[in-house]
Amino acid sequence: MRIAQRARRIEPFYVMEVAKAAADLERSAAHSSAKMVYLNIGEPDFTAPPLVREAAERALRDGRSQYTDATGLPALRERISHWYAQRFGLNIPARRIVVTAGASAALQLACLALIEAGDQILMPDPSYPCNRHFVSAAEGTAVLIPTSAQERFQLSAAKVRAAWGAQTRGVLLASPSNPTGTSISAQELAAIHEVVRAHDGITLVDEIYLGLSHEPQYSQSALALDENIISINSFSKYFNMTGWRLGWMVLPTELVAVVERLAQNLYICPNSISQHAALACFETQSLAEYERRRAEFKARRDYFIPALNQLGLTVPVMPDGAFYAWADCSAACAHVGVKDSWDFTFEVMRKAHVAITPGRDFGSAQTANFVRFSTANSMAALQEAVARLQALLT
Repeated sequence: MRIAQRARRIEPFYVMEVAKAAADLERSAAHSSAKMVYLNIGEPDFTAPPLVREAAERALRDGRSQYTDATGLPALRERISHWYAQRFGLNIPARRIVVTAGASAALQLACLALIEAGDQILMPDPSYPCNRHFVSAAEGTAVLIPTSAQERFQLSAAKVRAAWGAQTRGVLLASPSNPTGTSISAQELAAIHEVVRAHDGITLVDEIYLGLSHEPQYSQSALALDENIISINSFSKYFNMTGWRLGWMVLPTELVAVVERLAQNLYICPNSISQHAALACFETQSLAEYERRRAEFKARRDYFIPALNQLGLTVPVMPDGAFYAWADCSAACAHVGVKDSWDFTFEVMRKAHVAITPGRDFGSAQTANFVRFSTANSMAALQEAVARLQALLT
């Protein structure tokens, strides 16, 4: 059977491939008392809070499972608009908000609406792999620009300016970022956006970890800049609704009808039960619980990053948001006698029973020297992982 070139261009999502390998290894060693500690997937160990689950149950009981508008429930768009005002002091009209089938659908819709065949989109290296594949699926090309710890593994206006060419259409940024957990400063983001606007380009910002920012200087949305920013967000991370597959995007007014037309044809609408449940995310009780959980994520970060540094798995930039640690494993590779982060990942899985993610997924700028740890698991799991890594590396 002939496979389309666009499908052939898509590399495996190694995060998921490694997850399968870890699960297979755990099953094959079922007799062992050392169960696998999973620090590989960016999925909160918390699930949707009580009011959200109760809202889903009511929606099912009341039969509210039919199609909604392609852009989402009007009430949910209003709730999201109010959240921006309450949390960030931003006036984001509900008419600019489109609810989607997860942030992945939002990114696909944005790319299909804005990218022509041959267009180039500038992205940092390292960055989340699926983002570049959304560009590729729209017949564009992701141009990965190497970044450094000194730049917080984020693009700079100077690098965007230098890399901009005849085929460049815009930038796709992430703040806070996966895999590094680092954000772009407001000043640098504004400077990048000015470069993009000078070329009549697009600034697309993945903000799915926005609510999980830990430092005040990085806790503002890119939407504070102007109405030309396209922001992608999700109910998966801060709102702990990963499997519910619900997200949203904020668009310039003139793009809403375009994206709505695409959504009507590609998705019909987001999941209706998930939307009715998500209304309860914005209740006072739920928001208080999310803030309690955010504090717990910060506590995990504050424990785990220093522990990694002591083990020689150096995290060159303290993550200011999300729940990741981007750790240089060069010294650890030498200690256990492997050549790079890919082999180190499997060595750690086999000998320490800790599942982590190799840098291969996230680009090519020194990624062979890095692994990503997820701190979305419990404090007890993180402490157990540290003890096992210490036994392996000392």
